[in-house]
Amino acid sequence: MTMTVGELFVALVIITLALIASKALRLKLAWLRKLFLPSSVIAGLILLLMGPDVIGRLMPTFFEESPGLFPAYVQESWAALPGLLINVVFAALFIGKAIPGLRTIWLRAGPQVVVGQTMAWGQYVVGLTLALLVLTPLFNMNPMVGALIEIGFEGGHGTAAGMADTFADLGFEEGADLALGLATVGIVAGVLIGTLMINIAARRGLITPSKENDEPDDLIREDERPSAQEFSEFKKDLTLEAGTTDPLSLHIGLVGIAILIGWLLLSGLQWIEQVTWARNDGLEILAHVPLFPIAMIGGVIVQLVVTRFGLEHHVSTRTMARIAGTALDFTIVAALATLSLTTLGEYFLPFLLLSVAGIAWGLFVLIVIAPRVIPENWFERGVGDFGQSMGVTVTGLLLMRMADPSNKSGALESFGYKQLMFEPIVGGGLFTAAALPLIAEFGPLAILIFTAILTIGWLLFGLLYFGRMVPERGRGRWQKK
Repeated sequence: MTMTVGELFVALVIITLALIASKALRLKLAWLRKLFLPSSVIAGLILLLMGPDVIGRLMPTFFEESPGLFPAYVQESWAALPGLLINVVFAALFIGKAIPGLRTIWLRAGPQVVVGQTMAWGQYVVGLTLALLVLTPLFNMNPMVGALIEIGFEGGHGTAAGMADTFADLGFEEGADLALGLATVGIVAGVLIGTLMINIAARRGLITPSKENDEPDDLIREDERPSAQEFSEFKKDLTLEAGTTDPLSLHIGLVGIAILIGWLLLSGLQWIEQVTWARNDGLEILAHVPLFPIAMIGGVIVQLVVTRFGLEHHVSTRTMARIAGTALDFTIVAALATLSLTTLGEYFLPFLLLSVAGIAWGLFVLIVIAPRVIPENWFERGVGDFGQSMGVTVTGLLLMRMADPSNKSGALESFGYKQLMFEPIVGGGLFTAAALPLIAEFGPLAILIFTAILTIGWLLFGLLYFGRMVPERGRGRWQKK
């Protein structure tokens, strides 16, 4: 596939126009706001409807080489974008953020780490069990289908889109479309079911509900007055703007360095693999691992260097978050715009089974496991892990904000700390990226046993360690009974 810079520019402009249209639709249609669907998802679905699988089948095409409202080079450009931009998202994840010590993280977020890890590894157990017992023998599907619940639900649209090349390399091309479909189901189901669970918890007195006159958007709209951290970030941006280099250029440069470090690390590891265990047609795992989880490690290295040399005042958390957010928006729009509805139609029943199984597991962890592992405010904290496991981190934050608008439980801080011990491994981390090649090399049964051991291990640890604790005075820490 070859494309010119001009063709890529046209494809990007169409995405920006779709994002503007989706924002206008959210402002106009109340039911879209109540679903809390991100503008990027709406924009991607708009372009999907205008593509070859919908309008392209219903009306004559404007272009000989491509059905739908867009020329072929636009579709080709969109197909290439997710695999590139997802590296930006993950490289920027930890740059500009203070990385606390493991003890601090554990004291504040240990129970949520346990619930999150149990949720994620259990998604592999549920998916692989379903694959071995039903999807492979009855529907003749690739055993790698067992990893799709974690990739689509826990990883989200960005991870599913970023692994498209890995799916293709391993001969499971339809897996990318199924994972994207699961990610969309996860976001919608996460918000709807999460909202239902919050209402049930409020009726049972587990949480204090928000005011009845609060509009849904009010729960996620930032206060007009900046917080102390935001004001500090604003002053930092003003300081940066006084320099000779535009602050945005500086931050994009740091992201580029992180991606370069990740590429060098991955290339080095792949070279070691080729000259050792993979020599003479041996075991290949790292050859199929995408760049983005290693780029995240590159971002951590960049942040450690920034902290080591006292350069924090040159790096704005807010600017870095906007770079990652913009890249993620474009990644999601491009991925959904090129989603194959034909594939979803061909595998509709397996897709439905995966969706139901993933949702059922998430509810089981929230209702049964979370109250037995989290010593205090289990629902406010657990519903965040449920939301994240069904879609994206924002879904978890949204549900926590709905369950505890004033953050009296301290769930938001614990959730943030938990990410540092969660995202590097699952939910788009190293194991998520390696799951498909591991299943291809060792078989689904071996990976099922491995993930089952980890799931049971995390669960037992949570029940025996945190399950026997009571909250200390002061929010977020616990001690033995």
